[in-house]
Amino acid sequence: MLGRIERDRAAAEKPKYVVFLGDLIDRGPDSCRVIERLRLYASKGVKPVFLFGNHEEAFLRVLGGDSALLADWLRYGGDACAASYGIDPARLLAELPQTALGQLQSAVPKAHIDFLQSFADSFRYGDYLFVHAGIRPGLSIEDQSPQDLRWIRDAFLHDTKDHGVIVVHGHTIVSEVEERVNRIGIDTGAYRTNRLTALGIEGRERWFLESRANPVDPQRSEG
Repeated sequence: MLGRIERDRAAAEKPKYVVFLGDLIDRGPDSCRVIERLRLYASKGVKPVFLFGNHEEAFLRVLGGDSALLADWLRYGGDACAASYGIDPARLLAELPQTALGQLQSAVPKAHIDFLQSFADSFRYGDYLFVHAGIRPGLSIEDQSPQDLRWIRDAFLHDTKDHGVIVVHGHTIVSEVEERVNRIGIDTGAYRTNRLTALGIEGRERWFLESRANPVDPQRSEG
């Protein structure tokens, strides 16, 4: 997908930003390599913007010592992330919590943690607001909580009111891109559908890019 974006960007008049909507990790087999690749991502004339997803939040909480979250994180895709750092997720579950956390903390480079901790929760560009999950309807952009920006679902998806911006989001998997008056959902569930989607915006024009890779586990739930 980065290659597709680069080729598309080359044709743009004033390329400025490439925004990553979060959930860059978990479920796929290469979380470690994805983080390293994006940590070093550089493209002339373009500023990358990285946004928190709920999976980055969970990963950082576990790395920060939240042993109560470990089993849930592994169950919802963290097992693949742990494996990408050379750790057997089954052994993590078999260990005492503090031992398991110590193994994980030792395996993840500080540079990766620092990179993930640098992520923002939202990014405003013109008439568009980019977030991972959505916003809480009725609240100003300034009053949105990280919890909602990373986790919200139904209250946002079912709301049809004008938010003052068009919200571009992921988090909730859709079979086809959802373009509504007040939001655009572009999470086509690459880990289980074989489709990764990006949105290009220039002035009033919008277009979509699609890349395909091998599906990982079509049985897992979204999130």
